[in-house]
Amino acid sequence: MPVPAGNPTTVQGVALGRRLYYDPILSGDSTQSCAGCHRYGRAFSDADAFSFGIDGMAGTRNAPALVNPGWLPFAFWDGRVTSLEDQARVPVADPIEMHADWGDVVARLQRHPSYPDMFGRAFGTSTVTQDLVVRAIAQFERTMVSSSSRFDRYNRNEIDLTPMEKAGQALFFSEVGDCFHCHGNVLGTDNRFHNVGADPANADPGRAAVTGQPQDAGLFKTPTLRNVAFTAPYFHNARYNTLREVIEHYNNGVSGVPNLDPLIRPAGVGLGMRSGQIDTLLAFVLTLSDSSFLADTSLGPPGPWPGP
Repeated sequence: MPVPAGNPTTVQGVALGRRLYYDPILSGDSTQSCAGCHRYGRAFSDADAFSFGIDGMAGTRNAPALVNPGWLPFAFWDGRVTSLEDQARVPVADPIEMHADWGDVVARLQRHPSYPDMFGRAFGTSTVTQDLVVRAIAQFERTMVSSSSRFDRYNRNEIDLTPMEKAGQALFFSEVGDCFHCHGNVLGTDNRFHNVGADPANADPGRAAVTGQPQDAGLFKTPTLRNVAFTAPYFHNARYNTLREVIEHYNNGVSGVPNLDPLIRPAGVGLGMRSGQIDTLLAFVLTLSDSSFLADTSLGPPGPWPGP
C-alpha cells in the first residue's frame, strides 16, 4: 500500500482516526459523522440513494463504498482529490454534508477532555489542527482492507468455486461478459474514468467538472466490484438497485448517450448474453464480496469513552 511519507500508519494514529471517523463532533451541529454516509456493516457505503446532510439536504451522488481505499489513486466519483487526507477534509466543510467550519471543529476537539491527549500520543503534540485530524482519519481508512472474499480464498487455494461460479469467471474475463476491461485486476477497478451510459443526458458533468474538458462529460471513476453484494444501489446516481439490473444495463446496450465510452456496446449491439449466462456471471460476481470485512470489529465503532 502506498503510504505518504508524512503520514505513516501507527497504532495510536489509527485509534484516533477511528474515534474521529465515528464522532459527530466533526459536523456543524454535532449530529453527523463520517460513518453516517459510509456505514460499517455495508462495506462503508450507504443504502440510501443519496445521503442527507445535517440541514436535511440530499446530495447528488450515491456515497461510494470504502473498500481498500489506501490503494486507490483518486477519491470521489469525479476523482477531484488524490489522497485520503484530502478526501477526509472535504465533507466536513461541505454545505450539503457536515456543514461545519473547520475552525469551530478544531476548537471543539481542543476543548474536549480526551482528544488532546489522543493527538499527543498519535502525533507528539496535543495541539489539534485540521491537518492532524485528516491525517488520523486517513490512517484509519487505510486499515479498511478487504481480502477474504470467496474469490480471494479460491486464488489462495483455500477453497474451490462451484462449477457455476467458475463458468461465471470465464464469462467475466472474456469478451462475452466483457467485465474484465474495467474490473479485472485485484482491486476490482481500473482506477480510470468512463462514461458507461448510466446518465443518458449527462446531467451530471462528472469528471469534466474537475478537468474542464468537454470530452470528460459524464465520465465517472470505475467503482470497485469488491464487496459489491453489499453496496447497492449502484452507479453514481443510484440508478439500479440490483446487480442483475446492472448486468442487464450492459447486456441490452446503451442508447442515446453523448460521449459513451468505446468499451461500452451501444443499443442494437449490447453483450447479447442469454438469461442463463447472466445467472452464471452473477454467481461469479457475488464471489467478489467478503462478509468477514463487514464483521471486522476493529473497523467498527470504538465504543464509549473510558471513564475517569
